[in-house]
Amino acid sequence: MNNLIEIGNTLINNDVVTSKFTCNLSKCKGACCTMEGEYGAPLRKSEINIIENILPTVKKYLSKEHITKIDESGFWEEKDDQLMISSLNNRNCVFSYNEGDVAKCAIEKSFFANEIDFRKPISCHLFPIRINNFGGEILKYEKYKECETALIEGEKTDLSVAEFCKDSLIRAYDENWYYELVKFIED
Repeated sequence: MNNLIEIGNTLINNDVVTSKFTCNLSKCKGACCTMEGEYGAPLRKSEINIIENILPTVKKYLSKEHITKIDESGFWEEKDDQLMISSLNNRNCVFSYNEGDVAKCAIEKSFFANEIDFRKPISCHLFPIRINNFGGEILKYEKYKECETALIEGEKTDLSVAEFCKDSLIRAYDENWYYELVKFIED
């Protein structure tokens, strides 16, 4: 099997269809919202205006510390020509909040409460898939130590990364594109 699969104008790394993955928030505690690193979640330029418009609704789920960070320095930044969501102390996404001991997304909470129609940035929705752009989009499965329990769960559910990310892949590309990918997985 080749390392890259081509669907439309998008290349997909083979790991996206062969690696088993199913997130279990009770085990990882929402690590994707609190991973340590210099860079926050990637953000599309078009998402900035959307988030600015929904910010008053989303803020009600955030702690005072997160709201202060957003009010003082904004919810996004640009580093090395890349747009990204800001974080607190190079760890917690400014949109993260805790339900018990699990970090979750305040934007997504507003979405599921039917208060807004934007689920969350596509890079967060696609996680653990990352989009790289080398003259065209290349999707790759980005492996993190914090997600090791998802690999164990994935073996139990027998879902590939692509299958686990079905909704986000359809959102990013469309249903026909996703079913082309499914045909490839099934072959």
